[in-house]
Amino acid sequence: MIPLPKTVLYTAKFLSLVREGHWEYADRTNASGAVIIVAVTPARTLLLVEQYRIPVHSRTLELPAGLIGDEPGDHPADAATAARRELVEETGYAAERMDALTTGPACGGLGSEMVTIFLARGLRRVGAGGGVANEAITVREVPLDRVDAWLAEQAATGVLIDPKVYAGLYFLARAGELPL
Repeated sequence: MIPLPKTVLYTAKFLSLVREGHWEYADRTNASGAVIIVAVTPARTLLLVEQYRIPVHSRTLELPAGLIGDEPGDHPADAATAARRELVEETGYAAERMDALTTGPACGGLGSEMVTIFLARGLRRVGAGGGVANEAITVREVPLDRVDAWLAEQAATGVLIDPKVYAGLYFLARAGELPL
């Protein structure tokens, strides 16, 4: 399909609002994409992060994630480096390996951002996690054998569960870490 003329309607610090044909969408101004990390500790706990998200006015449970190419000195195409950095920042765990699982649109009807999901292997604790200065992240280590029930309990209290958590569980099942 031939791209339509693109008009930037508004640009802010992190996002631009763009019109292309009849479609309006968000475009990142300071990053080349995003990473999502599926990480299981040696104790067989899934690492999740909980934080308040202003756009949905709620606490959310998510897989650790972050932007690619938004840090000074970052190479915009180095997704694995961004995944390693975000895992340590958000959870306090470092990974020996980062295996790319899939790449696709975060929300194809709303934005142009592409995300790569990684499976982190060989985890070891190197810090407390919790994110950087402007983040208030609580690290959750959820036993794999209780993850479904635990997520249901959290949802029942009003915490929003990012659907990508369930995608991460699918990839863990496919890797033999969970029963299908």
